[in-house]
Amino acid sequence: MAVNQTVSPPDYAAFFEARIAALKAEGRYRYFIPLERLAGEFPKAIWHHPKGPRPVTVWCANDYLVQGQSQGVLTAMKASLDAHGAGAGGTRNISGTHQSIVQLEQDLADWHGKAAALVMTSGYVANWAALSTIARQLPHCIVFSDALNHSSMIEGLRHARVEKRIFKHNDASDLRRLLREAPPDCAKLIACESLYSMDGDQAPLADFVTLAREYGALLYLDEVHAVGLYGEAGAGVAAAQGVAEQVDILQGTLGKAIGQIGGYIAASESIVDFVRSYAPGFIFTTALPPHVAAGARASLAEIRAADTKREALHRKAAALRQSLLEQGIPLFPTPSHIIPVAVNDAELCRAISDALLEEYGVYVQPINYPTVPRGTERLRITVSPAHSPAMMQELTKALAEVMGRFGLAKAA
Repeated sequence: MAVNQTVSPPDYAAFFEARIAALKAEGRYRYFIPLERLAGEFPKAIWHHPKGPRPVTVWCANDYLVQGQSQGVLTAMKASLDAHGAGAGGTRNISGTHQSIVQLEQDLADWHGKAAALVMTSGYVANWAALSTIARQLPHCIVFSDALNHSSMIEGLRHARVEKRIFKHNDASDLRRLLREAPPDCAKLIACESLYSMDGDQAPLADFVTLAREYGALLYLDEVHAVGLYGEAGAGVAAAQGVAEQVDILQGTLGKAIGQIGGYIAASESIVDFVRSYAPGFIFTTALPPHVAAGARASLAEIRAADTKREALHRKAAALRQSLLEQGIPLFPTPSHIIPVAVNDAELCRAISDALLEEYGVYVQPINYPTVPRGTERLRITVSPAHSPAMMQELTKALAEVMGRFGLAKAA
């Protein structure tokens, strides 16, 4: 007869606390700063400090064109709320597909010169759902993935459970080597980004398109940090480089330059219908609410005609980069709108960020592992058309003074 034995369960609390303590000891614990954006006043925000609210200037938002503050966008969203209420009611299959999201998909497809588009709840979900579904379903598929691809792409490919071959970052020669070594008759998918959000560099898309055609591969391109900012009508880096028509699946976001939330893919009718029909991440997820889709449509219409706004952003980014370099502030070399400040130490990165916020009212979030490799920690600065020359001078002065204390720049 079996004897019941009392077994002590694991000390769950101790496990979780120890893991959090390890993050803090390494200097990469993520602190969430309680900030509230102020309508019509961006990049100004209110920091809910323990001693009372404080005004701050935000220098790390992804609302690149400040479309989240657009009166045209807000008006469209309010009208949709009045007409349709707040939610979508469920998945698109169960609750029905509202007209705003159908029209948004048509607009996105037209923007990218594709036959169709499919909107999902975030850029992360779009990458995860599309990549995992396409790679898993293709027969004997091998995926060729850039070494610095975003976590959402890596996670999607992990769930695909197919063979992956990682090529050196933006290295067409290494990609060619891997493609040449692969069996000629297997399905192949090349996955990369057009503009990398932490380094600000662009992919050699013409070379990748050539390789995709030469070796019979599909090309999947993440454009989340480029849509709205590059190319004709802001259609992205692929459009700017003249290869958009040759990209098989383009993935973008509504959550950055468009100023909303959501993600999408744009491709041929058959690829979009395939993902719509087979991707659990799409099928079983509640749809975007009508007012969000309406706001994204209004924002996209404005962005397509926003050449002056785009030019202002790139002009200010170049001016700020030059100003920082003149103060001896170390930057990762990049020609894009993203300005990474090299710190290369997690604890130091946090200390600099804290000092900027506490002493100068400047909010720049530290970027640590696993977002970037250990030893490449940085502050990631993003300028917008709404940042004034005076704000840029204030940022330069603050960074020079704080980083100068740590021997990383000459004191202003």
